[in-house]
Amino acid sequence: MNERELNTLLSELRSIPTETEWIEFKTSNTQQLGEYISALSNAACIHNEPYGYLVFGIEDKTHRITGTEFDPNSKAKGNEDLIPWLTRLLNPRIHFEYYILNHREGRVVIFKINATINTPVTFKGTAFIRIGSYKKKLSEYPEKERLIWTKEPAIQFESEVAKENLTVDDILELLDYPSYFSMMALPLPSNKEGIIEKLKQEKLIIKEGSIYGITNLGAILFARVIERFETLARKTVRVIIYDGKSKRKTIKEQIGKKGYGVGFQGLVDYIDDQLPTNEMINKTLRKEVKMYPKLAIRELVANAIIHQDFQEHGTGPMVEIFSDRIEITNPGKPLIDTLRFVDHNPQSRNERLAHFMRRLNICEERGSGIDKVLWECEFSQLPAPKFIKGENYTRVIMYSHKTLRQMDKEDKIRATYLHACLKNVSGENMTNQTLRERLGIKEKNYSIASRIISETIKAGLIKSYDPDNNSKKHAKYVPFWA
Repeated sequence: MNERELNTLLSELRSIPTETEWIEFKTSNTQQLGEYISALSNAACIHNEPYGYLVFGIEDKTHRITGTEFDPNSKAKGNEDLIPWLTRLLNPRIHFEYYILNHREGRVVIFKINATINTPVTFKGTAFIRIGSYKKKLSEYPEKERLIWTKEPAIQFESEVAKENLTVDDILELLDYPSYFSMMALPLPSNKEGIIEKLKQEKLIIKEGSIYGITNLGAILFARVIERFETLARKTVRVIIYDGKSKRKTIKEQIGKKGYGVGFQGLVDYIDDQLPTNEMINKTLRKEVKMYPKLAIRELVANAIIHQDFQEHGTGPMVEIFSDRIEITNPGKPLIDTLRFVDHNPQSRNERLAHFMRRLNICEERGSGIDKVLWECEFSQLPAPKFIKGENYTRVIMYSHKTLRQMDKEDKIRATYLHACLKNVSGENMTNQTLRERLGIKEKNYSIASRIISETIKAGLIKSYDPDNNSKKHAKYVPFWA
């Protein structure tokens, strides 16, 4: 926020009644700061407010500016910087920011704290709440705690305001509006009013009185420079290239600057340019081809963007390129079982973002992306991708070419299961023959394929389509869920 925006915010906060439970005024006492952040985040959730505020340098009862010497850049216990110390002891690690305003009546420090969603915020393991003008333990008010656990988010991420108090010229400077009209195959209006009206219709911006705001949807898709939106600055895609198979040595790291919509094609082209190549010989011709199909990379990067959890602060989608694999990671656990990525309609936390990216032709129709990734891997004779559900992330690993001999047992079972899934959603069934074609096994070695199928059945991932058929060579198989 600039000085004008901070002065406006301070005036609004000072005009609010003293008993407001999501705002706390302090003069200079900074003790129990983490407890107040917990209390204000929880209270903001209960009162349907997007933020709680903790303001230093304001007298509580009169709201008179007294000034403060409190420095957010000071040290906490153990000589650790205060802000990282607070963040580490908060759970979940909600996003909060602080601003320093040198007001003519005295220095003011404002903490802007995101309201929690569905999980009470604790500090050092204890959750707090504001009751009237007092800070209390949340456990003493079980009905309020229940409200937090069961409360629906007051506003979707895409509808939240990323930057407010803007003029028309600010909007046109911050957003790459020509790219919006170009990507949507629409004529560019001849005046500012026509541009602004279309952006409002798309809910990329909002208007309140005579001023405007840019929504998260508008910023995350069409920002010229994403770092100009403080709450979204860490949500750009990072691409890291390593030397070898480990993270020991980094060759290069690139951090995206633009919004996802305007920067997506450049991002995919950049990743493709960094990928190693294989030399193929076709009769008398030699040519180099990329180790991974570009369409598969495109789909997986789009998925990482769309399905990320924007409530996981301080991190965004990441692409890591190793000599033998590429890993694509997004914040947030998957909403469905990773074993059902092929057949299950995807569930997105950010449906409006997903819908808009489909309109921009950035990603495929709902439910077809992972299918295309698997088709591309099979066509290119690559090992099956691996889907990983982490504590607070989702990761997809694509591997470079391996011979059957180089594959371990897990690689073979995963390839067999995903091949059966792909056949099933295509209205077909996996057989010994189709698996041999998938893994490059010669017909005379059909027993090798039979052994891999048996191991996949033992793993509980596939089953016989016709249990009464005793011929393994001609048997058909389906995924365990079919």
